[in-house]
Amino acid sequence: MNVAVMGAGAVGCYYGGMLARAGHEVCVVGRQAHVEAIRQHGLRLDTQTFDEHVTMQASTDARGVSGAELVLFCVKSTDTETAGLEIQPHLAPDALVLSLQNGVDNAERLQAVLGRPVLPAVVYVATEMAGPGHVKHHGRGELVIGPSARSDELVATFGAAGVPLQVSGNVAGALWAKLILNCAYNALSAITQLPYGRLVQGVGVEAVMRDVVAECLAVARASGVDVPGDVWAAVERIAHTMPTQLSSTAQDLARGRPSEIDHLNGLVLRKGQALGVPTPANRVLHTLVKLMEPGAREAG
Repeated sequence: MNVAVMGAGAVGCYYGGMLARAGHEVCVVGRQAHVEAIRQHGLRLDTQTFDEHVTMQASTDARGVSGAELVLFCVKSTDTETAGLEIQPHLAPDALVLSLQNGVDNAERLQAVLGRPVLPAVVYVATEMAGPGHVKHHGRGELVIGPSARSDELVATFGAAGVPLQVSGNVAGALWAKLILNCAYNALSAITQLPYGRLVQGVGVEAVMRDVVAECLAVARASGVDVPGDVWAAVERIAHTMPTQLSSTAQDLARGRPSEIDHLNGLVLRKGQALGVPTPANRVLHTLVKLMEPGAREAG
């Protein structure tokens, strides 16, 4: 399959790299430093079971998606509309677009920009960019998508590449389940710069996380969303399955970049306000991360 990845960050490079390793033609679109490294040496795919350089195409231009049958859209939630407008003129008529992003509304926002269907995917993977063209995998890697005419093809394609993919009839609930995990971990990991395994050992951390989860579930219920499974058990499991992972929000702040916090705890805060559901724990975490973002101290 001809595959393009818009957003060659840790998530995009991991899934693009796994597909390229399985023999698919992959082009990643990303920043200059990553693109140059991938062009010269291939992508270094550094996982828990292997460490290889994988050959693929790389571009800094959105025209890199041209001709792709499958487009993995992996940009930050803050860049959804801008990046969508960039790729829109270059998409093949029959291209399938998957949103592999944090948050619950990116597929809808991207679909509005593209004027074509976008399939949301829930991503469970611990990765980071360890250097230009070097993605480090810390754990997991499964995807959950909604049903579509090409679901069986995607299950087979990703499965053969070593990526478990599940089709869910309640993808909205699955997206909220992932959002709640992000709300519980991302801000706390960012504020402390601690990986999940060490973070949960902190005094009072469990109580804060339980407050965050309870607020998120209340907002989801008020929104008419059925969040599947035992959410708190899933939160606890993250620290065991991804103990060395720093949240993407922590990585953004460490690199002096804006975070996606407005689309995580901030989204819960806004929806709670609109629905009359109090969210004080999410408000505090959102506020603290915003104070730590680039430019916040200077602006003060």
